[in-house]
Amino acid sequence: MIRKATVMTVYKDQYEEYKKRHDELWPELAEELRAHGARNYSIFLEEATGKLFAYVEIESEEKWAQMAETEVCQKWWAFMEPIMETNPDNSPVAVELKDVFYLA
Repeated sequence: MIRKATVMTVYKDQYEEYKKRHDELWPELAEELRAHGARNYSIFLEEATGKLFAYVEIESEEKWAQMAETEVCQKWWAFMEPIMETNPDNSPVAVELKDVFYLA
């Protein structure tokens, strides 16, 4: 298992919409995430800044990278683009965090 953490940004006036969209996560997206090895996926919001902390456990970097190429992921990114910071391809601007401590 590989533990991954990233930081993203949601626009401050879009907190409730961001949460709503994730509360209503498309079943086909959840299925594809699991098929690409994602487990224990959580996203936390720091309300003062709009920073999102995402944590996911994956099976392999290669399998996880393939998730971005799926049709449902591309559609999700386009759906989320109006409410968060994104790259030109609609993927969220995400800064990967370095693992510095783990207590099992």
